Amino acid sequence: MRSWTLLGTALAAFVVLTVGALSQDGAPIRIVPRVTGNAQPMELERVPALGRPIVDDVRRMRNYPEQPPVIPHSIDGYQLTLNTNRCMDCHRREFTEGSGAPMISITHFQDRDGQVLSDVTPRRYFCT
Repeated sequence: MRSWTLLGTALAAFVVLTVGALSQDGAPIRIVPRVTGNAQPMELERVPALGRPIVDDVRRMRNYPEQPPVIPHSIDGYQLTLNTNRCMDCHRREFTEGSGAPMISITHFQDRDGQVLSDVTPRRYFCT
């Protein structure tokens, strides 16, 4: 009885695979249009130009809590290296009164574990 069941299963599998293969053999190939547009996959597209940077020195209202501020002045030529960050000349806690610049957020002094450090954490050092 067991051998008949095994033989029946094998025969059924053979019929299903054969009929499936034969039905696909004569089917026309359908080209489905791209959902994302007509561009070729490896074609280079022109990147739109960036808008003009805001350099009017006016503080902007933020759109959501903890949003990084828009830098309202030009930072061309600012040196940002491991040893020097010119932004800190005005935005460090002890220089904000003289410069009128907003102090950097307290989050800049917290490491990834939430520990408060005495200086800016390395992961927040490069503000651009």
